[in-house]
This record gives sequence, C-alpha cells and structure tokens, in this order.
Amino acid sequence: MVPDIGQRLIGVGWGITVQSGAGDGASFSDDAYIGAGVSIAPDAVALLTGAEVVLSVNPPDPAQAGHMPSGVTVLSFLQPAQSAEALAILASKGATVFSFDLVPRISRAQSMDALSSQATVSGYRAGLLAAEHLAKFFPMFMTAAGTVPPAKVLVMGVGVAGLQAIATARRLGAVVRAYDVRAAAKEEAESLGATFVDLGISAEGTGGYARELSPDELARQQEALAAVVTASDVVITTASVPGRQAPVLVKEEVVRAMAPGSVVIDLAADNGGNCEVTKVGEEVVVDGTTVVGVENPPSAMATHASLLYSRNASNLLALIGRDGAVAPDWDDEIVVGCCVLKEGKAVHGPTAEALGVPHTPIRPEPAPPGPAQGEGGDA
Repeated sequence: MVPDIGQRLIGVGWGITVQSGAGDGASFSDDAYIGAGVSIAPDAVALLTGAEVVLSVNPPDPAQAGHMPSGVTVLSFLQPAQSAEALAILASKGATVFSFDLVPRISRAQSMDALSSQATVSGYRAGLLAAEHLAKFFPMFMTAAGTVPPAKVLVMGVGVAGLQAIATARRLGAVVRAYDVRAAAKEEAESLGATFVDLGISAEGTGGYARELSPDELARQQEALAAVVTASDVVITTASVPGRQAPVLVKEEVVRAMAPGSVVIDLAADNGGNCEVTKVGEEVVVDGTTVVGVENPPSAMATHASLLYSRNASNLLALIGRDGAVAPDWDDEIVVGCCVLKEGKAVHGPTAEALGVPHTPIRPEPAPPGPAQGEGGDA
C-alpha cells in the first residue's frame, strides 16, 4: 500500500495501518505514510491483531495466519498448493480469503488484475536479467572486427509476463521466438515481432488462463520443445496455471544439451519452476548453462510494482466493501471468481483439494419470491 492510495482509501471510510518499515524497500518511508494519514504498527503482530481486512503481497505464513482474528477478510496472492497450511488455519477461523491469482480476465476486472500488473514488472525484469547473464550481445553489431549475430531468445508462456519479456528482448535487439499452449497467443506474440512456435498442442482454459496439460500432452510438449530450446541462447519461462504447480517445460537433459554459456530465466520459480533444475532464488550452472530461479521478481523494481499493486488492491477492495465496511457483492463474478475461502468454507476447487475438505462453490442467492397470484399490482 503506497501512501497516496492509503490516503485515498482513508478518504472513503477505511482505516489503514501499515507495518513499520514495510515501504522502505520501495522508497516509501514511515513518515510518508504518517503524512498521508496512515497509522503505523510497530510489528506484524500489532498490525494483525484486531484487523478486519488484511492486505498482503505474499501469502501469510502459518504464524501470521495464527495472529489474525476470527472472521478476518484476506486479500493476497494465494497459490493453494504453496499456502495450504496457512489456508487451513484461516479456514478454522472462518476467514474469507480472496486471491489476486484468480481475478477473472475480463475487461471490467482489468483495473483489479494484480497478476497482470506484477507480471508486467516481472517480464520486463526477465529481459534485463537475461541480457545481464548472457555473455553475448543481444543486438547484432557490425564492427571493423566483423559482424556479431544477434542473440536468439525463446520466451515460453505468452501471457502478460511473456509479452513484456518479448518486448524487452526485442528492444534490446534479440531475435525472439515465443511458445504458448494457447492458440490465441500467436497473434499477440507476432504483434511484438516474435516468431511463434506452433507444436500443435492447445490448452485453452477458462477466464483467459491456460488449463493444466494432461501427462500425455505434457510429454509430447517437452519432446517437441527440446529442439527449440537447445537452439536458443536464452530461454525465458513464464508458464503457470492458477492454483497449480508450474508445469515443467524444460527437463534437465535438455538443459545439458544447450550450448555452454546459454541462460535460462525461470519466472515460475516461486511456484515450482518451469525448468527441472531450478532452485528458487539461486543461479544453478548445469554443463555450462546458467539457470536463474527468479524469486519474487517484482520486488527488484519495488517502487512501480507497489504503485501498481496498490491501485489493483484498492479497486478490488471497492467490490468487497464500501464506506469502510466489509460487504462483498456475492453476485459479482469478479468477487466470486477470486474467492478461495468464504467464511471458512473452501469455495475454490484447487483450494479444497489442497486442504482435503469438501468443495462448496458459491451459489447465487435466490431471488425473493414475488407476490402470490392475485396479490399486489394493478387489477
């Protein structure tokens, strides 16, 4: 929460408290928050005690969830497979939990789509990291000493992060190819100057997301991609499926077959990784190929990432409550679409699966019965 957005929310009835030092990494001081009317809590326990709504970037850990009061409303990025223990605690407290990972990809939800805004930051950062780690120029250079060919970059996953990675690599002068299981991604990739790799495997999902591939589809995909990967100087992977582990697209044997000096930038590291040898937050060198497991990539550009996230959060908060009171509109497809727990019940399938509890999807409230025949109205 940046100071300006905090001040705006206070103006419409919310009371905003931020943990001391939370904004330091994004260049927002405690004094800046105080100047905007935001209260400062000395630590996480003081912040969470008595909170009606908790907004965070990363999902709460079990200890933090334990400090939250019963009936709390939580807004965060909550991959169920990675947050099962904390979600179980929140379920026991009757919490209502919304995940930005699941905001529907519809026009009306664009201003709340934190996944897309943070993916924009991540994709840009991935292009810069690739150029930094590759011991070659990205653009073609014609010099007196001879011509240097451009770097060959493959972007896997043409969502928002992938598109920004394509655009960044192209700006830097690389020759870019792109791959995605969604056929609709072809036109988007080509509009940015990338050559689309078509393997004949489609996995169009709902809400603008990709679905999870079957084991047979995944095996065929990995086999067909191997030749494309090994012919690349840089591979940037961005593929993810909401609520699931990231699919493994690049096997260890494929990494070993890449030319020495090649680079893999794995933006899905936080969710398991698209590369089999990825380690979160580490650089792993396998037979001369460097695999970078990017941890929390937006944090490297924290000022703009925070500004965008704050705007997304305040826009979603407007659907979950108004005038400083929590009152979700359960007839709104955005509210329903990104809810994983409602008053402690698992209303999201993968969350129910991760917790081992029944799935109780949200049903629209029935309309009140009309007047009985012969009652009310005109004769």
